[in-house]
Amino acid sequence: MSVQGREAPTIADRSGAVAMVVLAVGVSCALHVGKLPVAIPLLQVELSMSLLQAGFLLSLVQLAGMSLGLLVGLLADRMGPRRVMLTGLLVLAAGSAAGAWAPSVSALLLTRVIEGMGFLLAVLPAPGMLRLHVKDPATLARALGWWGTYMPLGTALALLLGVPAMSWMGWRAVWVLVALVSVCAAGMLAWQVPRERLGSGAGSVGLWPRLHRTLRAPGPWLVALGFFLYSGQWLAVIGFLPTVYRDAGLGGGAIAGLSALAAAINMTGNVAGGRWLARGAPPGLVLAAAYAAMALGALVAFGAQGHPVWQYVAILAFSGLGGLIPGTLFGVAVVMAPGTDTVSTTVGWMQQFSALGQFTGPPAVAWLVTQVGGWHGTWMLTGACSLLGIALAAQLQRVWSRRHRPASTAG
Repeated sequence: MSVQGREAPTIADRSGAVAMVVLAVGVSCALHVGKLPVAIPLLQVELSMSLLQAGFLLSLVQLAGMSLGLLVGLLADRMGPRRVMLTGLLVLAAGSAAGAWAPSVSALLLTRVIEGMGFLLAVLPAPGMLRLHVKDPATLARALGWWGTYMPLGTALALLLGVPAMSWMGWRAVWVLVALVSVCAAGMLAWQVPRERLGSGAGSVGLWPRLHRTLRAPGPWLVALGFFLYSGQWLAVIGFLPTVYRDAGLGGGAIAGLSALAAAINMTGNVAGGRWLARGAPPGLVLAAAYAAMALGALVAFGAQGHPVWQYVAILAFSGLGGLIPGTLFGVAVVMAPGTDTVSTTVGWMQQFSALGQFTGPPAVAWLVTQVGGWHGTWMLTGACSLLGIALAAQLQRVWSRRHRPASTAG
């Protein structure tokens, strides 16, 4: 009994430490996404970049995830999350360092593709790593909710610190600095997280049988489509927010503060989504409410011209309540995977659709803005995504309810 009493806190402490390290790694990766919005005005001047090119530059980091997410998930399930994440962090650092020397928009676009590959390798296996090290289901759901904050937290830090940093040292030096952060994150991961022991036979299971099992199940498709409908509209709105406020005539300090808060408040939704899921909340209901909030928030934010306070409150609602979606979907994904050996594969499929949304969202909004002559029509695109998300949430809830039907009523 005394041995168990001593070991339990040790296991819990190790699980908590791994969860914190994984979150820190995710935040370091999100800096590479968040560094760009505040750099867009500088890039437009220095490299003569158009708004449409800026949209592609925002989204191109997702090209690898859009095309290779499922494959990387399969490899992470086979090789282990730790090894894949370490590789990704080093690739991410190399891409950012190369971008610091880019002489043109075309060259910078190419380095963003490299960053995107590193980003995918570094963040995709994280939920699988958490499932390996955090055994209690309720604790795992909360940890996955916190993991969902890596993007808004990293983006908020980049938006808040990026304006003064780029004013002081220029965008190229910031690219180098963020690359060094990724190298440090790799060292922390290698030092703090032990090498995982994959389950017996996990490494011997073929890639194609695992892929077949994943894509035959409805759960991976639902969480993937749910993330697609969320990610594109969130990145498009938050990614262009500094540009919107610059066009409105605000100063650098105000742009940084308002944009950072809009990104950071997304964390509250992520954490709440994980906690509600751990307490047994119906995930479909949570998702439907979040999509509805995003639709209403975007409508007010871009449709209520001439009411800046209410427009900004609506942006906060859009981002904060929208955060319920990733916080819920990460928790749902690891449960609705066909088996423990397909968690990273399922998350890879979800990441692939998430990246597709982030790849198409900013250019689509940029195209719409150029067509209608302003940002006031943005709500039409985001609203359509949210309405589809509400319909999808209802289907996900039906699948979830069948999967969690009590044994006494299952027959």
